[in-house]
Amino acid sequence: MTVDPVDETEASQESSEVESNSQEATAQETADSDAPQDEQSPEDDSSDAELSDIDAAADDAAAAGEDAGDQVDGPKMDWYILKVAFNREDSIADALRKRVKMEGMEEFFGEIVVPTEDVATFTRDGKRRISKRKLLPGYIMANMIINDDTWFLVRETGGISDFTGAAGKPMPMEPSDIERFVNKPELDDDEEEAPIKTAIPFKVGDRVRVKEGNFENQEGDVEEVDEASGRITVIINIFGRSVPMELDHWQVEPL
Repeated sequence: MTVDPVDETEASQESSEVESNSQEATAQETADSDAPQDEQSPEDDSSDAELSDIDAAADDAAAAGEDAGDQVDGPKMDWYILKVAFNREDSIADALRKRVKMEGMEEFFGEIVVPTEDVATFTRDGKRRISKRKLLPGYIMANMIINDDTWFLVRETGGISDFTGAAGKPMPMEPSDIERFVNKPELDDDEEEAPIKTAIPFKVGDRVRVKEGNFENQEGDVEEVDEASGRITVIINIFGRSVPMELDHWQVEPL
């Protein structure tokens, strides 16, 4: 059988075209596989959004938990008055502070104070001296939280007999008493500090004798005591009449 040269040429061309198309398809597949996969399916986008929402909700819950923890208030400290041995207030207060530290209970105790005020006293030669005077002899004050452990610690401290209160139950101090005995009032710029009081060993009704001056050896009764000035008023009988005489407190002596 004789083959036409033209047919051989066309067959050769078709074979070349098929090979060329096959090479192009292979190259395109290779390029597609090497190209970065930037685009995600809608399902992937939805999954990422859900994960993001879960993370955000967890962060919000954690923040809310921290805020709730910060807002939880523990037991509140109050001021209490403790009955102690007379004339031992300072040493007993020191002993209580030491016991609190030794027992590691500082978180339940604040200040422990002996309420005092500044007063002026005079020596025998007339010299003025500033000293501390106890406002409530026989008592000290403690800022603390009452529970079984703190109650036991206070009661077992030597020199302390009990808390003040009714039916054995400690009673917190009134705000007015805290201001009076513990807190010092703050003065405004235009206010002057109160003068220091003078410690006067006499009270109204005491019988005294004048020990110097024009009325020496005269006796009388104390009618008024002025701690701000350190003077007292004594009613003295002169020529059958009761006369009020204002004297410095150190000019008289008790009978």
